[in-house]
Amino acid sequence: MQTTDDLLRGMRVTVVGLGRFGGGVGAANFLASRGAKVTVSDQADEEILSESVAQLTDDSISLALGGHRECDFFDTELLVVNPAFPKTHPLLVEATRRGVPRTSEINLFLERCPADMVGITGSVGKSTTVSMCGEVLSRRYRTHVGGNIGRSLLGDLEQIGPEDIVVLELSSFQLEDIPLVGVSPRVGLVTNLIPNHLDRHGTMEAYASAKQNLLRYRAQRGVTLLNAAAPELADWPAVAGGRVEWYNLPDDEPFDLRVPGDHNQANAQAAWAVGRALGIERHDAEDALKNFHGLAHRLELVADHDGVQYFNDSKCTTPRGAEVALTAFEPETAVILLGGYDKGATWDELGREVSKRAKRAVCFGQTGPAIAEAIRTAGMEPFTADTLDEAFALAQREAADGDTVLLSPACASWDQFTNYEERGERFTQLAKG
Repeated sequence: MQTTDDLLRGMRVTVVGLGRFGGGVGAANFLASRGAKVTVSDQADEEILSESVAQLTDDSISLALGGHRECDFFDTELLVVNPAFPKTHPLLVEATRRGVPRTSEINLFLERCPADMVGITGSVGKSTTVSMCGEVLSRRYRTHVGGNIGRSLLGDLEQIGPEDIVVLELSSFQLEDIPLVGVSPRVGLVTNLIPNHLDRHGTMEAYASAKQNLLRYRAQRGVTLLNAAAPELADWPAVAGGRVEWYNLPDDEPFDLRVPGDHNQANAQAAWAVGRALGIERHDAEDALKNFHGLAHRLELVADHDGVQYFNDSKCTTPRGAEVALTAFEPETAVILLGGYDKGATWDELGREVSKRAKRAVCFGQTGPAIAEAIRTAGMEPFTADTLDEAFALAQREAADGDTVLLSPACASWDQFTNYEERGERFTQLAKG
């Protein structure tokens, strides 16, 4: 009997978007290993993409770099499109009009994964929840963690068995394409929904609809887990397949955690909800969560000297995320660094929360002036700077014994850095002196 992978043998496939951080590497390597004739198309040239090119494992993969060619979009049997590639790109629009089939890396995985899957999405808290969930489930199952966190799991398919569990972080960009295959993980969890990526989705309705694709195709044996403390999810059961359960209820017993903040308690309750749905005992979940040390760039303590602690929360790319980060510290003890690339967010509520909870604020980067104005309007006079280095120097000057210097920028990093990791690493270098 012919399998799905048999159909790939000899097929002409274009992987659209290799990415500087290997976004298309997993798809290209997987397709080539199944005998497809793979072309990788990317706007960036080979020098910029050198690290990703070096990770391609099959010499038969053709590279079309430094610009997209019509032939790679139109004269192909399948497009595998990187989630970050704009759906409005003229070549993709025309390919769709011509009926060229398309899919994505995560869809290739969803169609082939033999194990039960857990899909986790939301505006903030995804990565930490996914990592906590991986720790909890590993107490009983052989567990694989991937998706929007870490590397592609396509290359691990042969090592994933039907008795294993796969935990996937799924972004709105990835979930946009789920309708192409109509597959949802057995367990789907949503942390929250706040304004984010409006530069891509345009409206909150479109953003929410992309996230809801996680729920739409679940079989009857599946379960949807929704955060009871997120009122914006109140009507989401209407679109969910399978049964729906609420977690993070007011009377839920808290966990003893190493990581600070009420938001991490919510993340822990989410991980426990997944564990409970898949047969994990409470004491095993408690043990796993108690030993969870947190993730890099997520409210990460990176230095502690002269009585001042330095926390790297560079992964925070939304105003709400920065507001939540501030609640992890005593009022008027945090000097917060804010700013970066503009994703179309609004700053009024962030300005009010910073004015109410922070000791001082330093605003930098592309969005710095707008954030500073919102804080000023709320009653606090912020500092402003052009770069992160300048902002750090101002924050360090303002911090005294017992205070915290907190990088929780509320924005993407693309105005001055290639990604949030690079931004967080620079902050860490500065904090360590």
